[in-house]
Amino acid sequence: MFTLQVPSGHAWHGKTLELNELRYYNGHAVGFFKGVDDRTAAEGLAKAILWVSHDLAEPSNEEDAWYDHQLVGLAVIRDGVKIGSIRQVNHLPVQDLLVVATDSGDVLVPFVKAIVPSVDIAAGTLTVTPPHGLFEELPADEPEA
Repeated sequence: MFTLQVPSGHAWHGKTLELNELRYYNGHAVGFFKGVDDRTAAEGLAKAILWVSHDLAEPSNEEDAWYDHQLVGLAVIRDGVKIGSIRQVNHLPVQDLLVVATDSGDVLVPFVKAIVPSVDIAAGTLTVTPPHGLFEELPADEPEA
């Protein structure tokens, strides 16, 4: 169920919508809602903002899927040592990036299984196995003599 945010004089003000179906056309999601039966009715909702009611304590029912609010604040663990905490989650077209706040500044960490093998919401931790140089500067190569 979606709550609508529209101007107070709008015909849909104070109403909710129920999603019947979600289809993809040319790579774009298109929602079909109960009570919105034709194009004219749909155009009346073109700039409406849809709000989803969600219990923040409810876990995701998908495997390896988390809500941003569950990840922000988690301790980031590397080799058993806390190296920072999740400050933000950035959603980009190719992959998500975790913004990890460390003592030396923010580090952007690709949120992929190879670098983030485990997330334990109950323990409040996220384990990373980053490549060398992601969290520290690599020594400069010595010039050859």
